[in-house]
Amino acid sequence: MMTKALLSHPSRQRSNPASRSLLWVRKNLFSSWSNSLLTLLCIWLIWSFLPPLLNWVFFQANWVGSTRADCTKAGACWVFIHERFGQFMYGLYPHDQRWRVNLALIIGLLSIVPMFLKTIPHRGRYIAVWAVVYPVVVWWLMYGGFFGLERVETRQWGGLTLTLIIASVGIAGALPWGILLALGRRSHMPVVRVLSVIFIEFWRGVPLITVLFMSSVMLPLFMSEGTSIDKLIRALVGVILFQSAYVAEVVRGGLQALPKGQYEAAESLALGYWKTQGLVILPQALKLVIPGLVNTIIALFKDTSLVIIIGLFDLFSSVQQATVDPAWLGMSTEGYVFAALIYWIFCFSMSRYSQHLEKRFNTGRTPH
Repeated sequence: MMTKALLSHPSRQRSNPASRSLLWVRKNLFSSWSNSLLTLLCIWLIWSFLPPLLNWVFFQANWVGSTRADCTKAGACWVFIHERFGQFMYGLYPHDQRWRVNLALIIGLLSIVPMFLKTIPHRGRYIAVWAVVYPVVVWWLMYGGFFGLERVETRQWGGLTLTLIIASVGIAGALPWGILLALGRRSHMPVVRVLSVIFIEFWRGVPLITVLFMSSVMLPLFMSEGTSIDKLIRALVGVILFQSAYVAEVVRGGLQALPKGQYEAAESLALGYWKTQGLVILPQALKLVIPGLVNTIIALFKDTSLVIIIGLFDLFSSVQQATVDPAWLGMSTEGYVFAALIYWIFCFSMSRYSQHLEKRFNTGRTPH
């Protein structure tokens, strides 16, 4: 009797991690014949493919050298990535001017930190000022042409730098525009509602690659002679308009998820339309649609690779361009693996941050 009591004591059970591990394996991996079959299949696949993959990536890879001839082992030639790393990060940006890109990134990272500090006073004003000032600083640093900086045309921008610029500007411009469209689609004014619906449905029905083509090739045909707009600016405007339609639909879903009691509570406080939306409705709606918004941002980040159609070389396009260099023929696998890793790091980080925000704001709760 005493033996059974000791075995059943909670502290005795907690002190046996091996039993807990076996219980977890049985419950999650071998709970049924189908799960057992899938588990054995996964074990076989890992056993078959993991050793060759590790050999190719690490153990038999070529790490040292400067040319294709230095890659003598059977594994991956990471020498190619090392030698073309600057091209993948900066595109054709002049080598002696790349410090400007690095400085813009450092300023951005340092200036973002205060946004996450709850103790900073007037954080909303700080964010508003930052949203106006920082893009100007980035344009001045990267484009130059004044205050002693050499001008670097946007056609020389590329690599991961261009990918981040398009994705950041695209979502920063699409978010406020999409919120206004979502409000317009739910407006009680027929003209505003109809125009919002037409705009949203038009841009949702057109592929992004078509939007980029029209902005780069067709738009100049309708402009007066001698008028020229930078190709990157045209692409950014097209991306913002396209992405704002998807943001609008995501935000509209959050607005529809709120019960009428929230609107009635705002009316009881005699709040006007814009105060109701800004202080009561939108904070709750945006909190509910965090997963959808992050999913839209991730999709835009990956869609930046489509700018190759208008002659802009982002990260993926820079990798493709490097793999056709006669000096590095046959290195496409290493290049695409590197590009995939970069895309995965950014997308996975955004996904994890989305989960952090969901837990922080407890988005599983629906306001009543």
